[in-house]
Amino acid sequence: MRPSLPLALATAFTLLVARSSAGEPPSWAFAVNPPDARSAHDDGLPMRIPGSDRVFSRAQLGTIDGPICDWHPEEHPAMPPIVARGRAPRAYACGYCHLPDGAGRPENASLAGLTAAYFKEQVHAFREGDRPGSEPRRGPQTTMVAIAKALTEPEIDAAAAYFESVKPSSFVRVVETPTVPRTVVSGWTLARAPDGGTEPIGGRIIEMAVDFRLFESRDTHTRYVAFAPPGSIGRGADLAATGARGRSVACATCHGPELRGVAAVPRLAGRSPSYLARQLYDLRTAKRRGGNAELMKPVVAHLSDEEIVELCAFIASLSP
Repeated sequence: MRPSLPLALATAFTLLVARSSAGEPPSWAFAVNPPDARSAHDDGLPMRIPGSDRVFSRAQLGTIDGPICDWHPEEHPAMPPIVARGRAPRAYACGYCHLPDGAGRPENASLAGLTAAYFKEQVHAFREGDRPGSEPRRGPQTTMVAIAKALTEPEIDAAAAYFESVKPSSFVRVVETPTVPRTVVSGWTLARAPDGGTEPIGGRIIEMAVDFRLFESRDTHTRYVAFAPPGSIGRGADLAATGARGRSVACATCHGPELRGVAAVPRLAGRSPSYLARQLYDLRTAKRRGGNAELMKPVVAHLSDEEIVELCAFIASLSP
């Protein structure tokens, strides 16, 4: 069933066109909002979602610098202040973008279960300019850089300890198919085009919310489907296991036998394939630097765009 799209947003959408691997980063992974995108109209009516007794207004859902909306507070530990409401003026609430349970969304990272040491290392990397991203127009990336610069060390420590304590989960299902729905960009991610239609998948992964209304409501129960080219999962499994037949390194060497992370090396299994692809592209183009990123650069240096798609499809299909 097609998810409904607010009329106010639908008029602001533009069709997503994949970019060539020789030039700009691929737009299916680095989705950028149209320049005239507008927030959905706030009609003032209370908003509800299935499985929750909470009620919020659209204005509350859009609050990034105050108490965030939490549809399922019983499903995660008590959030520290920096996660639950942030600190004015620029230290926005971590739980707004990454959600109260740290599950994240396709436009950002899943934080649940990351070790505190790795979490802090990455916040410092954003702060120090080591993670600018390959697409400077992406709001989530530039916003994260600004937030990292505004956070205090005690706030970073509190957020790191909180997300380390949350059990990771995956809400994405990878489906191999030669044909995908036509898409547009909304909320820095992909959604079905309002006028419908399909197109060949090409060398892309098309990840979108199954129900866009739940995505827009920032519900931690939002499910995603990631369409991948036929055969991607199997070829990706071979690439991960063999290190691209010697051109790279087997993923399990550092990330563990089930790719669930080892110590300060992060979990890969079950992550958003859009997120994974951005990281591999950023590493390959040296837009992600410092720390363990330096160890990853030679690992991804000789991977083709097609191989990145296949690896991401396979890794996203795993249980976290």
